[in-house]
Amino acid sequence: SGYCGGTSMGYADLYWINNYNSSFGNEQELRTLISTFKEKGIGTIADVVINHRKNVSNWVDFPRETYKGETYEMVSTDICSDDDDGETKKWADKNGYSLSTNKDSGEGWGGMRDLDHNSENVQKCVKAYLDFLLNDLGYTGFRYDMVKGYKASFTAQYNSEAKPQFSVGECWDSSNTIKSWIEGTKTDDALQSAAFDFQFKYVVRNAVDKSDWTWLSKPNDDKGTGNNWPLVNTNLDQGKYRRYAVTFVENHDTEVRPDGSSNGPLKKDTLAANAFMLAMPGTPCVFMKHWQKYPTQIKAMVAARKAAGVNNESSYANFRSNKDYYAIVSKTNNENRLLAVIGNVAAIEQSVNTQQWVKVLEGYHYAYYLPTTMETAYADLSTGIHQGEQ
Repeated sequence: SGYCGGTSMGYADLYWINNYNSSFGNEQELRTLISTFKEKGIGTIADVVINHRKNVSNWVDFPRETYKGETYEMVSTDICSDDDDGETKKWADKNGYSLSTNKDSGEGWGGMRDLDHNSENVQKCVKAYLDFLLNDLGYTGFRYDMVKGYKASFTAQYNSEAKPQFSVGECWDSSNTIKSWIEGTKTDDALQSAAFDFQFKYVVRNAVDKSDWTWLSKPNDDKGTGNNWPLVNTNLDQGKYRRYAVTFVENHDTEVRPDGSSNGPLKKDTLAANAFMLAMPGTPCVFMKHWQKYPTQIKAMVAARKAAGVNNESSYANFRSNKDYYAIVSKTNNENRLLAVIGNVAAIEQSVNTQQWVKVLEGYHYAYYLPTTMETAYADLSTGIHQGEQ
């Protein structure tokens, strides 16, 4: 959310502390936004970009910033020795600068300077930045960008000191790589961050693209027979990583962008995809554009999830499935809490025991049932004014 030296979404980060007049508004507007959400019981997550950083005027200079009476400034020796495949070193040698003696601890990324997180000065600057985000601006937690760019142990170090209420890493890779990254954030036997469940997103995409809902129970590969399971799936270490899985069905990188580019977008069945996600374990992350298009329906799904008590440590069991539908029962503390049907709801209704389940939601290619033992009133419309018959 800081100033990036021009019009930017924020991934070309330049200022970390002293300039928050960004593409989205000024610093006071940001503070008002965060505090208003907080008053409503909503935490705000900062998108933290610390893999790389933009320079002020040349290849190796960074802004000087002050926080709590102390000055913070990165220098040329805070840049990885192999930055930009050696191009930065060529420039530095030619212009009389030195880079770090350390190579990048993760994957390289061209275009901006890759930071050497082994540097004590980089660590000092990052820790001040995170403290500022949480304790000055008032953010609740972090979404770490491109975490494959540096060792997971640095995320462990930063989070164990900053202590955000929530942390999620963007490790865009196979389930085994994501699992290894989560494990790499461990400090004193405690994992320090969740991760986005990319395989969950692609499994939903596969089912929608193939018009075959059984693909919701398969791993993400061409044949659906490999080991690239979603983090929330029972087949991945018996669901050990559900607590650390942030599920989603679309994001800003995978959607079809204005220029036509995409990475496995969800082309249809938006409501069914969200209904499946919101019935499953993990921490669901609703795509803003989906919320804007279907606020009433998605809000009702969220309400049903909360009423059922489904959370990021719940489990689930397959109820019925074939090409036309897929149904699961979500469980919390081994109790049946929510029956979700995705696909042709009418084809499975005769299989649902109405002595045990009552339908509370139904829409295009989805339905939710809550157990009759809950003995609670439930309204399937969100709070607000609704025109016409309801």
